[in-house]
Amino acid sequence: MRKLAVLLIASLGVILGVVSPSVAVSSSNSVIQPQAVTLKKPVMPTWAQDATMYEVNLRQFSTGSKKFNGLKAQLPRLKSLGVKILWLMPIQPISQQGRLGSLGSPYAIKNYTQVNPEFGTLTEFKSLVTEAHKQGFHIILDWVGNHSGLDNVWTTTNPEWYDVVNGQIQPNRDWRDVADLNYDVPALRTAMFNAMKYWVTATGIDGFRCDFAGGVPTDFWEDTNAKLQAIKPLFMLSENQSDYSHLQSAFVSNYGWSMLGAFNDFASRGGDANSFSRPLDQTAMLYPRGTFPVNFITNHDENSWNGTEYERLGGYVKRFAALTFTFPGMPLMYNGQEIALNRRLAFFESDPIVWTKSTTTEFYRKLIALKTKNPALRNGAYGGTFTQLSGSTDDVLSFTRVRGANKVVVVVNLTDSTQRSTVPLGSSAGTYYKYSNGVKVKLTSNYKFILPAGSFEIYSTNLVK
Repeated sequence: MRKLAVLLIASLGVILGVVSPSVAVSSSNSVIQPQAVTLKKPVMPTWAQDATMYEVNLRQFSTGSKKFNGLKAQLPRLKSLGVKILWLMPIQPISQQGRLGSLGSPYAIKNYTQVNPEFGTLTEFKSLVTEAHKQGFHIILDWVGNHSGLDNVWTTTNPEWYDVVNGQIQPNRDWRDVADLNYDVPALRTAMFNAMKYWVTATGIDGFRCDFAGGVPTDFWEDTNAKLQAIKPLFMLSENQSDYSHLQSAFVSNYGWSMLGAFNDFASRGGDANSFSRPLDQTAMLYPRGTFPVNFITNHDENSWNGTEYERLGGYVKRFAALTFTFPGMPLMYNGQEIALNRRLAFFESDPIVWTKSTTTEFYRKLIALKTKNPALRNGAYGGTFTQLSGSTDDVLSFTRVRGANKVVVVVNLTDSTQRSTVPLGSSAGTYYKYSNGVKVKLTSNYKFILPAGSFEIYSTNLVK
């Protein structure tokens, strides 16, 4: 029944024009075929093709009152890790009215074109962006378009830009420290675009991660994206995975919530190699050509409210982390992930990370290198075809990524015991480098993999060190 459903989804996608008829769906293996690189809308900056994204929670990233400078000091460490896109959580001042905790939520913005003095000055932020660019990074800002803080300057100058009942601006029903903005008002749309434009032109940032993007009309994002991209190529990420119209011309990427859900469900309930089929099918069938999800096992919301990756995923952390780097999409890391931080960071208080040496840093450095050195693992249309293979046991997840002569084979033992799986590699048979030790291995067309308990192995035609 599932294969029939996949075929029906593929047919519907072609009818609606969401996906290209060239997307291949095999009766035995799930295949994701990237489209030709003809990205006009939305824009995919060339510097994002093989990038790994890294989320920075400025409040907790460093100690002291100079958070921008604290991040700048750690740029060499992040460069050696290999990440290329730094996503900064909101840097604007936080409202006092309705403030949660002593410092408040960074998503309750008081002024869209100022910086939070908790983090430093505008001059220090500009210096951070300049130095980041010198070291090969690109900076994207978290943008809160759906709502503002209760005492945002606009609540005084333009109260008509908000949801108003009986002359009173109404707090959001779920988040009591913010008020929803009214995009039926043209002047609000203009002001919001101008605020976003300010950060691009005045500070040189390279894109936006748009918070709760589904709460803002899609046509605003489309219009804004078109105008911003005329300034310079920007990376636009939507924190949404329910409205795929966002990916038609507004955003090049969205959140891989469904894959995170599959990871969490597997860790809590168990499953097999088919447990990830739904999010993989979504990527194949529902994403417009050239667009892709951002894959992750943790972020600021998950860490603070639902638990660290170790709480939620237990012994699957490394295996699922490896999948975020090898499944179609862009991998996202959250600060502290690279040192195996196993602590929920406070959201409304100062709770700085204690940076220590960890063998986990090398674990992630090598995964990032794997992605960077293998074109088959690039993001979106620049990456290779994904094919899930049916091995002799569903306790082993196996798949290939192929782009031209570059090939990657991934096998993951989903159990806590040794597994043996014979996998039909077909045309992907050949000589590879083993990820774990760099040894050359010849994989035959029907190869028997032996995987120790709780392990994964990756084989690539390009050597990774």
